[in-house]
Amino acid sequence: MINSKFTILTFYQFKEIKDILFLKKRFSDFCKFNKIKGTIILAEEGVNGTIASIPESIKNFEIELKKLEFENFNPKYSYFKFMPFFRLKIRLKKEIVTLRSQISDPENITGKKIKPEKWNNLINDKDTILIDVRNDFEVEMGTFRGSINPKTKSFTEFKSFLKGNLNEDKNKKIAMFCTGGIRCEKISSYMIKKGFKNVNQLHGGILNYLEKIPNKDSLWDGECFVFDNRVSVQNELKDGTFELCHACRYPLSKTQIKSKKYLKGVSCPKCYGKISEAKKKSLIDRNKQIQIAKRKGLYSPFIKQTVNDL
Repeated sequence: MINSKFTILTFYQFKEIKDILFLKKRFSDFCKFNKIKGTIILAEEGVNGTIASIPESIKNFEIELKKLEFENFNPKYSYFKFMPFFRLKIRLKKEIVTLRSQISDPENITGKKIKPEKWNNLINDKDTILIDVRNDFEVEMGTFRGSINPKTKSFTEFKSFLKGNLNEDKNKKIAMFCTGGIRCEKISSYMIKKGFKNVNQLHGGILNYLEKIPNKDSLWDGECFVFDNRVSVQNELKDGTFELCHACRYPLSKTQIKSKKYLKGVSCPKCYGKISEAKKKSLIDRNKQIQIAKRKGLYSPFIKQTVNDL
């Protein structure tokens, strides 16, 4: 039952924020009182976050957002039996999605938003250029069939990809997608300002598609990386199979976990031999403390918590 699980809310809205410090304190006080954990990013251009708690607390947070005049915050919901965050983080940044460009204006101009139910028709069209705007490691875990991987390590590199690969395609039909829609919103605005004429984006992102489209009709292959302790989700938002390396934060497949270079909480095939002895000792000590807390029934933020533990 959903009520025995945590509700995870992913949201964002591009909207000019004038008193960002006031908003940070308001969110902090509200989330702490309502036992909400997760990450909220605030910038002058808007808000972006993924948070989790019991259903009632999440509903109250949405009411709070509307009181603060965030009416179009693009909510997406999923559910998990364990609390997917260790703590609450509210961060102030220059941008809620870092593009480093003054050209983009997503509050007022974005690409055409295509609902999941119409997405398959768009990307099956042979004239459509389908682009995954996420970073390389995310694409490796899963993507839509026939999509282009821009092979970027950070979102800011996508501007160079456009210049080097799509400069001659400004009149062609382009379809883009990302995890929740926010990166597409930012880059589609940039592209329109740069002269692209037919820019389309998956409304609500991959998460919305995986929720709405049955597995038998899905054109998604693999799993989708998510920015919390679930690590990944599959078609129909079923729990994923990837785990996170606590040393380098890289998502690991079942095959990588079986590697001799994998030591739970300490190293993986991606970072083995690269982490310092000091960090390695720190990770080993943390794992020991977690095991001690488990045996003694003590609280530790790194022990999986259920709704009943809240």
